Amino acid sequence: MLVGLMLAVSPARAEPPIRSPEDAACRLEARAKVFVAPNPRGLELEEIGKQIYYACMALLGEAAQPAKPARRRHQRRHRRS
Repeated sequence: MLVGLMLAVSPARAEPPIRSPEDAACRLEARAKVFVAPNPRGLELEEIGKQIYYACMALLGEAAQPAKPARRRHQRRHRRS
């Protein structure tokens, strides 16, 4: 009975530490949406949460990166013989 109580109290899987504010925000979003997200393929809740998390991180990653400046074409110099 004591072993069962200890297993019930400890988390099943430990999460890695939060690395950034974006990471924390995406974890919260995944926890909030995991039970209401559509699940037509019958995935486990953990897999649905991962999909939500990675989609959020990708979206925030694109927004956080500055726009790349347009590449200039270099003019070729022709040598005259």
